[in-house]
Amino acid sequence: MNPALSKPAEPLHVTLVIGSNRHGRFGPVVADWLLGHLRGRPDLVPDVVDVAATDLPTSLARGPGARAVLAEVSPKLAEADAFVVLTPEYNHSFPAGLKNLIDWHYAEWRAKPVALASYGGLSGGLRAVEHLRQVFAELHAVTVRDTVSFHHAGAAFDDAGTLKDPSGPDAAAKLMLDQLAWWARALRDASRTTPYAA
Repeated sequence: MNPALSKPAEPLHVTLVIGSNRHGRFGPVVADWLLGHLRGRPDLVPDVVDVAATDLPTSLARGPGARAVLAEVSPKLAEADAFVVLTPEYNHSFPAGLKNLIDWHYAEWRAKPVALASYGGLSGGLRAVEHLRQVFAELHAVTVRDTVSFHHAGAAFDDAGTLKDPSGPDAAAKLMLDQLAWWARALRDASRTTPYAA
């Protein structure tokens, strides 16, 4: 037997990005559910970047304040093998705070896979997801095809943050994370070669 095939795979570091910073946001409820799925997999090691917990300025002037925030956030993005980006939908797109976090970074996203999860009203945030695909393509990131989306998200969870009917979302999360893990392993090796070698 090939020794390389029997060697256990190194766990993948996955950063969950919580994309809303509005007061009264619903994102943490969905994020906790996603984290349960991430923590339940032995092949994944999760971390969290919460847009609401960052205070990046909207200008790209890298003053002392911006450097301090980047010192907390950027390593979590740089060390990740893959990302799960959770977004609501505001006015048919994703929030400005999430775009600001994305725009402060470049190399951190390159040659890495991004899974997209969303929540909202009738559309479930899927219009925001489609916009994010274009943004991440520009940053040389790969978005996985399957998503998890919650239509009328507030009605899907009870007051304790538990899904009322988990069967569909649980199956969607497993498929999305399976795809993310596949891409993450492939790109972790491939990114060491030209044109994406550091």
